[in-house]
Amino acid sequence: MATFGDLLRLARQMRGYTQKRSADDLGVAQAVLSRLENGLIEPDDDLIVRAAKVFQLPRDFFAITDTIYGPPVSVHTMLRGKADVSARDIDMITAELNVRLFHLRMFMENVDFNPVTSLPQLDIEQFETPERIAALVRAHWKLPKGPIRNLTRLLEQAGIIVAESDFHGASVSGVTFAAPGRPAIFLINRHHPADRLRFTLAHELGHLVMHRFPTASMEDEANRFASAFLLPPDDIKAAFAGRRVTLELLASLKQEWRVSMQSLLMAAQTQNAITDNQARYLWQQISARGWRTREPASLDFPFDGPTVLPTILKAHVVDLGFEPGELLKMAKIYEKDFVEMYGDLSEGTPPRPRLRIVN
Repeated sequence: MATFGDLLRLARQMRGYTQKRSADDLGVAQAVLSRLENGLIEPDDDLIVRAAKVFQLPRDFFAITDTIYGPPVSVHTMLRGKADVSARDIDMITAELNVRLFHLRMFMENVDFNPVTSLPQLDIEQFETPERIAALVRAHWKLPKGPIRNLTRLLEQAGIIVAESDFHGASVSGVTFAAPGRPAIFLINRHHPADRLRFTLAHELGHLVMHRFPTASMEDEANRFASAFLLPPDDIKAAFAGRRVTLELLASLKQEWRVSMQSLLMAAQTQNAITDNQARYLWQQISARGWRTREPASLDFPFDGPTVLPTILKAHVVDLGFEPGELLKMAKIYEKDFVEMYGDLSEGTPPRPRLRIVN
């Protein structure tokens, strides 16, 4: 159960503040703040009031009793490497995820969310390759051959909560957070293009299905799972059959398969649909055009946004009669943070998944 010290540290990390800055703003010595955060001394009422003001949070935030969790195992960066993600970024993301877990537990007390399908657990050590596991997951969900149209909805039907964030400006595409007894959360970057987000969702699904414990090879395995899940080897081999692989073909297939041109080029290499020299030339062309980090905006397609979490929130207003101010009081954050996390509740209601109001 969270203590005041846990929540004080969470508030500081949520705002991206150093301990020194926080101590200065609170008017205490850094050593005192350290002891407060570690539960060695108790705060007085004045300090709680100052903390609420410094970190721009309601006083009730510091009365949350939920368990506080450490950093997520998987942080999927924009360039699929962690060098450009700082410790401060990880702290801020971890703090946001903990607040979202608290909100999810609270909001789901009033509704029943019934997954349509189950999420298989297929240990990589038992099933040997990510490609085989990806094929088994597709079979388990009875997916037809070819492209997956709405990946977000597919994950939500399996009980995964998908939500959007800006990750406080960090170059992170997505993270997974799975706490005992709670639905897994996939948090994705709302500012990234749809092809990157779909690969990120498939990557995070790979972690959830294959990895009970972190390993040195887990990121590579999740990438291989994502590629095979979105581009099944036999299907994509047929798509390339008898065709010369060019940038124009990759652009056309991107619209059909809803993945990046680079993912398609890698699949073409894996399936021997292209020679090494041809592949080298195309990679050089992609690099020369600056497409390694951002493919042409003209080839973008809409991302299929989350529906379950927005519907749960809408149900509280429409079906349960909560006023927006009451939701803010329940969430123990101010409106600015609430809107940044969940959007404006006055916007239109998304297509409704299977929810039942709990009386």
